[in-house]
Amino acid sequence: MSTPASAAGHRPRTRRIGPYTVITRLDDKHTAPGAVVPEHRFIARGPDGDRTVLLSTPLPAVDARRFMAEAEASRYLLGPWSSPATELAPSGDRPWYARPYVPALPLPTALAVHGGPLPERTVRALGVALAETLAVLHGQQLSHAGLCPAAVLLTADGPRLTCYGAVRAAAPEGAPRHDAPGLDAGSLPPEQAAGGRPRPLGDVYALGATLAYAATGYTAPERDELPPPLRSLVPRCLARDPSRRPQLAEVVEELTSRGTPSPTGREPATRAESLLGPGWLPARTVAALAHQSAAVLSAETEPLAPGTAVPRHHH
Repeated sequence: MSTPASAAGHRPRTRRIGPYTVITRLDDKHTAPGAVVPEHRFIARGPDGDRTVLLSTPLPAVDARRFMAEAEASRYLLGPWSSPATELAPSGDRPWYARPYVPALPLPTALAVHGGPLPERTVRALGVALAETLAVLHGQQLSHAGLCPAAVLLTADGPRLTCYGAVRAAAPEGAPRHDAPGLDAGSLPPEQAAGGRPRPLGDVYALGATLAYAATGYTAPERDELPPPLRSLVPRCLARDPSRRPQLAEVVEELTSRGTPSPTGREPATRAESLLGPGWLPARTVAALAHQSAAVLSAETEPLAPGTAVPRHHH
């Protein structure tokens, strides 16, 4: 019999985090071995039984105060594909934060389900959506500082960018981050690995590594392994000198085909919208999302006993 774990990860012991009952892990180490995830992520259900969330807790070696500070800051993120926290653990409680659940596969799991690198159309759409989202964040005078393959979730209508501030949470500014917990070395900009302050061009480096991963299964492939639209772009994103990396507007321009028709027949609001219509995800990924959704919907959780105190949420 199938369970949520078969689509979203192995099922942990039944337990509660804050007011939520865990249904399953989001990240499946069986289908995406070796994937580096900056935080523990769970699909969980609220005490009333009719609300499902994606819930995150820090890795054991991560400072809980820095983790919660980044979660708090993420509440104010704008951008069409960002995934801000909507609830935070009360002060003094075990650290966690949550946002509404939508059926989603982490990028490493999506490659495993698909059986290899994603189609060129999917990679182009992903790159444009992430670049547009990062541009909005940079317009807020923020750096994401957490982009890596596992930070990207694929959903039916587009990606979701998670793990905001993972680099800052893993180690304070000035401290080397080469071996910091939860950081994917292949996506970590060299200046941040050395302890430098995360800046917008570091996000461009991480974007290049993430797109390379989506297209080849590696964050630093050989140039000829990349599909043609990425062969110039990715190496420039991965330049060790930040000043040699492209601006996000250049990334969008290179990945967007001129004259790409809008799936709705109207002028798209963003470049990404023109690429995220039906068929943007391969069939096996769509099937896995549907399976996860059905499994989570049918999962049984034990309701809280009458009179049980539920921690208040921060809004």
